[in-house]
Amino acid sequence: MKIYDISQEVFDCTVFPGDPQPERILMQKIDNGDVCNLTGIKMCAHNGTHVDAPYHFINGSKTIDKVDLDKFIGLAYVTAFEGQITANDAERIMEKAKEADNRYALPDDKPSLRILVKGKAVVSEEAAEVFANSNIKLFGNESQTVGPEDAPKNVHLIMLSKEIVLLEGIRLAAVGEGVYMLNAAPLNLGASDGAPCRAVLMTV
Repeated sequence: MKIYDISQEVFDCTVFPGDPQPERILMQKIDNGDVCNLTGIKMCAHNGTHVDAPYHFINGSKTIDKVDLDKFIGLAYVTAFEGQITANDAERIMEKAKEADNRYALPDDKPSLRILVKGKAVVSEEAAEVFANSNIKLFGNESQTVGPEDAPKNVHLIMLSKEIVLLEGIRLAAVGEGVYMLNAAPLNLGASDGAPCRAVLMTV
């Protein structure tokens, strides 16, 4: 089994425009005579590699601690794409993922439930509708936001309203297209709209 770390390092990570950069706070240091090295962290829940809960854009919906863990952990399909994903593109992605279901599906899981897009891709509203209607559990991409950076709201609303977990800021350069086992479990930040995660893919 090969394991791919598809997460960003936190302190040097990419952040969404306007969000603060994560800060490392040295609370104790052995070199200063302290009993141990102790690090504090100051960051936004959506810095670097992270997941969005429905509450991120929808008041009264599920916060990150209320989202079922099976959304974040299970078979996933990786596909490469550059540019804006149209409705037709999304349909082709789902078709390829469902073809993979025939070879890799488990009794209670299948690759087409979690879609990861490799490359500089932007999800259009029309594509978001296709993914939402496909009843996927998770959608991941390399950008810090799923929709257009200058207008991300509508794409988020479409997908989060169907309780699709959004895994943003992943790094897939070393990963080929195909089926993997994904673990992108978030930190359990009670009542939060999202959380950082250490996302990994494993060969199957």
